[in-house]
Amino acid sequence: MSVEALSRFRAENVRSMLRHGLITVVFCCFIAAALAITQHGDWGSQMVYSLSIGLISWLFIDVGRLLISGHKEILWPSGPWGYLLVAAGVTVGFLGGNAIGDAWTHQPLLNFRSFAERRLATTIIITVTATVCMCFFFYSLGRSKHMRGQIELAQRNATEARLKLLETQLEPHMLFNTLANLRALIATDPPRAIAMLDRLNNYLRMTLNGSRALAHPLSAEFERLADYLELMSVRMGERLRYTLDLPEDLRDTPVPPLLLQPLVENSIRHGLEPKVEGGNIIVHARQEAGRLVIEVSDTGVALAANPSPSEGGGFGLAQVRERLATVYGDQGRMSLAPEPAGGTRTTISFPLPARA
Repeated sequence: MSVEALSRFRAENVRSMLRHGLITVVFCCFIAAALAITQHGDWGSQMVYSLSIGLISWLFIDVGRLLISGHKEILWPSGPWGYLLVAAGVTVGFLGGNAIGDAWTHQPLLNFRSFAERRLATTIIITVTATVCMCFFFYSLGRSKHMRGQIELAQRNATEARLKLLETQLEPHMLFNTLANLRALIATDPPRAIAMLDRLNNYLRMTLNGSRALAHPLSAEFERLADYLELMSVRMGERLRYTLDLPEDLRDTPVPPLLLQPLVENSIRHGLEPKVEGGNIIVHARQEAGRLVIEVSDTGVALAANPSPSEGGGFGLAQVRERLATVYGDQGRMSLAPEPAGGTRTTISFPLPARA
């Protein structure tokens, strides 16, 4: 047997075969009970005949379809090969099952040849009809499973494309804002502008060299956030102070890239910059009732709970909301609230992935 053929007998396909076998057993039991009732025969003998014919046909057809289906994802041979496989399975099952049944009941081998024409025709019709119906049922199950897989794949691809689009929109947004700040700094403080340019160069190098996956560890998100805050510290000096608090047990939690930076950028632009003395930014992650909760708090100018775009509910926050909805659906949440002592707290939360 070739390596390609062996690969079709992987665990998933074997489990599918066993499910088909179990369903076949149940179906054969019903057939045996019906024949025992209608023909007033021995239920035990009918069960042996029915199970023998059904299981031999099932095994022949199920193994055969895996061997000759080629690269088809539905794992069913196309064209006349499928009909020939069913016909061969019916024939082998009928002959083999009758031989086993005759041996069990101590009848002459292939005793069906002595049946009256009507009884023989009934036996053959029942065997053919049952086998064809079961094959069609299993084929429909396989096709339905394949279609569900294709739909799920299309949905995943659409989600990935949407997330990539949102990320590519966020990165230029951050870059343009930084370049605008750099332009202003060049005119007022060239040495700090050069330092900021060096930080920007380092930040962009790390970003471009980083993974372009749809998710990365929360620790990587905090590291990128630290780079961004250091970049902003060059421009704001002592007016910007920050604390990043990431518990050790949450470091490997997967999150979408660039999830936190727009929140911090919003705190700087609308909270700390309008305040002469600046302030603090605290980013804290915690686990709560099976959810990851991340808070971005600042001591700057407070925002309303539901700010308008001009007050801080603009592009960056809208993108974060949309990315949460794309990845986590209704389970992804984001809220803004004024801090009692002044400033704003932005909270996002979503379900923690199940641990292996």
